[in-house]
Amino acid sequence: MLRAILTGFPVLVLCVALQAMFVSASLRGYAYFQANPRRTPITQWSYVRALSAVMLLMLLGNFLQMAAWAVLFLLLGEFNDYSTALYHSAVNFSTLGYGDIVMSPRWRLLGPVEAANGILMFGVSTAVMTAAVIDQLKFSRAKNPKNAPP
Repeated sequence: MLRAILTGFPVLVLCVALQAMFVSASLRGYAYFQANPRRTPITQWSYVRALSAVMLLMLLGNFLQMAAWAVLFLLLGEFNDYSTALYHSAVNFSTLGYGDIVMSPRWRLLGPVEAANGILMFGVSTAVMTAAVIDQLKFSRAKNPKNAPP
């Protein structure tokens, strides 16, 4: 049991670092968008583009984390091909838990470790996207106080 946790720990640390990089990039890009409204007029479509960029960056970060776990599964000899390892990783990371592909008893505990990693990282991604939406609502209200709810 301890062997599986210690084996997964470096990938877990890598995932935290990847998430931090993608959160930072998303928030920096979004802050740049908000701070430079003169370059492009602020319209509904500019909001849609900004939020879409944040969402896509966060999804890309999560996908790269799934890919990192899949590489670990291949290195451990759990799967013969990358596509199966990636599928299993995505099922674990997203906490779906289909159970159609099961790892060997020796490394089976890596599944819940990856699931814990995934649910935490999806939570962080959701928080970043929610923060961007709330910021856009505040910006809209400040720009157009007539449309603000009572």
